[in-house]
Amino acid sequence: MNEDAYKKGPSKHRELPLNPLLPSTKMRATSLSFVLTAIASVAYGQTVYLAGDSTMAKGGGGSGTDGWGQYLGQYLSIPTVNMAIAGRSARSYTDEGRFTTLINTAKKGDFVIIEFGHNDGTSGAVDNGREDAVGSDTTTTTTVTESDGSTKVIHTFNYYMENAVNSLKAKGAIPIISSQTPDNIWSGNVLSPASRFVGYAQLGASQTGVTYVDHFNYVATQYESIGQSTVNTYYPIDHTHTSVTGATVVAQAFVRGLVCGKSALASKVNSAGHAVPLSGKCL
Repeated sequence: MNEDAYKKGPSKHRELPLNPLLPSTKMRATSLSFVLTAIASVAYGQTVYLAGDSTMAKGGGGSGTDGWGQYLGQYLSIPTVNMAIAGRSARSYTDEGRFTTLINTAKKGDFVIIEFGHNDGTSGAVDNGREDAVGSDTTTTTTVTESDGSTKVIHTFNYYMENAVNSLKAKGAIPIISSQTPDNIWSGNVLSPASRFVGYAQLGASQTGVTYVDHFNYVATQYESIGQSTVNTYYPIDHTHTSVTGATVVAQAFVRGLVCGKSALASKVNSAGHAVPLSGKCL
């Protein structure tokens, strides 16, 4: 992943061709997943969809890591569908048509949790297909150079996020913007400051009038209560991708943010969610 927060240092506190006529095994599995989700949706009436990167996605960053989106469902009373994909940013999730698929899939009353930031930072001289234009607005653009020498105009993080949110709202879905999770980088007894995308996420939620979950700081608060030595065990391969235990703690922190923030999704938190043993007051 390309997390500019740690490459550039901490900022203020708190990312094979196939025969088109023959569906791949992955495509068939995805289709089956959607069928099962549709059945569950009929039974429960609502579904929670998740869009994000490897910190949320199934399989995390590989090598035994996993994303927190895989563990959120055990704390909710309605089905969850994890559509997070490793290595994605708000821009690449848009450019690959994944937001379009999500928007077309979600129905009125469904919840959609969107969390990006780890992969959205500047990539350097050659565009990596993920970086966003720098800025907190939705109008700033930047021209980047592709690997083949061609150029492309890209937009800001908030442009991609807010477009997706507004499209979901137009369908009657209920979007929730969540700030990215913290990296396991410490300064003394506290985690290092957040990247700019945490502030961008909060602004995007305010601009579009949707619920914001300060996931970064809810996780940070819990980590600082647990202590660095224990938290270090949650990160087996690097400072970004969590083990199953770590992913569970991160999911619990999100649930705490839901309940504290009075989100409409809080009404779907089950008894296990309300029993989550987290430290500190609501933020």
